[in-house]
Amino acid sequence: MPKMKTHKVTAKRFKVTGTGKILRTHIGKSHLRRRAAKRVRRSFDKYELVTNNSFRRRIQKLAPYLR
Repeated sequence: MPKMKTHKVTAKRFKVTGTGKILRTHIGKSHLRRRAAKRVRRSFDKYELVTNNSFRRRIQKLAPYLR
């Protein structure tokens, strides 16, 4: 059986924890950040958990070796 190909953009955008949870970065990090408060800008640095099951399944299909 041939290997499945990893969707490279998906592999770069998501991280998997040791327990198997999928993490994503916050939206709105790239530009127009100057007008946001410092507290809000700091919160962009943290990762957020992917909670939607359909999104989680889609990510696992696109990047099967991400685990």
